[in-house]
Amino acid sequence: NVQFWGYAGQRRKRWGLLCSHPADYTPVCTTELGRMAKMALEFEKRNVKMIALSVDSVKDHHGWSKDINHYIGESQVQNLPFPIIADEKRELAVQLGMLDPAEKNSQGLPLTARAVFVIGPDKTLKLSILYPATTGRNFDEILRVIDSLQLTACKKVATPVNWKAGGECMVLPNIPEDEASKLFPKGIRTMDLPSTKAYLRFTPQP
Repeated sequence: NVQFWGYAGQRRKRWGLLCSHPADYTPVCTTELGRMAKMALEFEKRNVKMIALSVDSVKDHHGWSKDINHYIGESQVQNLPFPIIADEKRELAVQLGMLDPAEKNSQGLPLTARAVFVIGPDKTLKLSILYPATTGRNFDEILRVIDSLQLTACKKVATPVNWKAGGECMVLPNIPEDEASKLFPKGIRTMDLPSTKAYLRFTPQP
């Protein structure tokens, strides 16, 4: 029995990652939760608690977990490093808008969508991504986004296209030049543009 907010926020400054999937014992979902399990330590390093959700039963979750562990070469492990919510009544899925009207089970009831929610320590939604049922999620990208969210939550920077942790960041456009020079002692590189506007300002990751 898992209380989501209690689970995600047991420690100060804890982040939460909630991932819903259409159904247990399905191919794409098996590869996804397998990847989540493999990356559990990387998310833990970032103080992120992972939790999955579908409308399947607790019994199905337990049985399917063994298949997932076998898929990732961990057959001797019984449990996954994160819980899976059994939302059989679809109560949480309805509250969070996670049901996919295009995907239904054999009884004609809607299944949960392939969604990603990142929740900050203040218990507010920081990111939501909805994938089609036929497209598996890229958890390396989700980890990259969390790196950006955590950095920009405490530093006055933005992260440019294809940014990765340790890469060059961008100075926020609303920061005056004199303030920026104090905030970023490693230096600022401003690109000359045809418009002559100095808004492309780069700085090493603070």
